[in-house]
Amino acid sequence: MPQTSSGRKQHSGGGGDHSDATTAQKSLQQRSRIIRLPDESDKKSQSKRLKDVEISVPIVYGTIAFWLGKKASEYNSHKWTVYVRGATNEDLGAVVKRVVFQLHPSFNNPTRVAESAPFELSESGWGEFEIVISLHFHSDVCDKQVDLYHHLKLYPEDDTGHQSIKKPVVIESYDEIVFFDPSEACFARLQNHPAVNFAKLPNGLSISPAVFIENVSEKRGDTKDHPLSQWFLNFSEADELLKLAAARQQVQSHIIRVRRQLSLMDGPPQ
Repeated sequence: MPQTSSGRKQHSGGGGDHSDATTAQKSLQQRSRIIRLPDESDKKSQSKRLKDVEISVPIVYGTIAFWLGKKASEYNSHKWTVYVRGATNEDLGAVVKRVVFQLHPSFNNPTRVAESAPFELSESGWGEFEIVISLHFHSDVCDKQVDLYHHLKLYPEDDTGHQSIKKPVVIESYDEIVFFDPSEACFARLQNHPAVNFAKLPNGLSISPAVFIENVSEKRGDTKDHPLSQWFLNFSEADELLKLAAARQQVQSHIIRVRRQLSLMDGPPQ
């Protein structure tokens, strides 16, 4: 496939605890908002939507590329993986139904589909190019797809240009997808999911206590124990936003409890 220059420059950043990576870069934090506008077929269910509720899903998408060393050839020099993961490596399968990766047209079958989490694709080649990553959501979440654009990097950008079979080139970007006015079914299904934050809740609406049921036979879709997890970058912005969202959710729940207690103390109106 043809060698191309970078389509969108990634901003340099730290690589967490993995400082031995040849290249470890991350983009500046971005925030993509999806505003769901009900179409004609949705009018019957408008009354079942929760007004003034925002669901935030922090995600990370990127590539990890390994040089093949002595096994490298002119047209097959690197093995790489492109993926979308939860910002804290939680399973995105409750929100995302499938992910479509659009590769360079020189690949056989350049349109690849990941039908379940973890959403990833591994390939090999020699050229750098832009990958289009399309997220498709479950029907009760959103009926519109989100397209992300990521430039595959195979070669380090330092002055030496030295490549190592043990130290990959890692490029990741952090983003947030925000859904407005979700359906009651969507809210009930996602309210205790660890990959989801409720960025905004109106008064009178609270999160039910979590009930944990472990199913050891179920396929895991998280990336906490992923073979490449040692190379995942740590996004301090994402961590801070998750903490703030959790704290805000706790405050809102506390306010609701206090209001209920005050209404009980005041008694019924005379």
